[in-house]
Amino acid sequence: MVKFEKVKRMKEDIKLPERSTLNSAGYDFFALEDIIFNPETITRVFTGVKCELMPNQVLILANRSSNPSKKGLILLNGIGVVDADYYGNPDNDGEIAFEFYNMLDEIVEIKKGEKLGQGIILKFDKTEDDYVSDPYKTRAGGFGSTGK
Repeated sequence: MVKFEKVKRMKEDIKLPERSTLNSAGYDFFALEDIIFNPETITRVFTGVKCELMPNQVLILANRSSNPSKKGLILLNGIGVVDADYYGNPDNDGEIAFEFYNMLDEIVEIKKGEKLGQGIILKFDKTEDDYVSDPYKTRAGGFGSTGK
């Protein structure tokens, strides 16, 4: 089953990702609070959301097309990859975050409830000679963590 839900640490109601139009590929993620992006700095923005995926699916995080041109915000890693085993991991419950770089020399602000970025759910295949180096390794954390 594929679904978005709020992470356990979130007590208040939050707006879960949603598509804006009938033919939108991406689910819009929304700011939990007002966010200040200082000039020429990196800011990690947590969403309060996790996504349960099937084993052959991935959630690709992408920037909004208006963020670079109107706000000077780019995703630090270009796109984000959220694997199915990220959901509910013990380190952060699988909370999805965007990491932005403000390329402007001025402060940029996103208000609570504004769209941050988008997520696209895709199916993928594995190669015929697929190999997992450590099939017993469990995920802990994200953003380049090595797991346990």
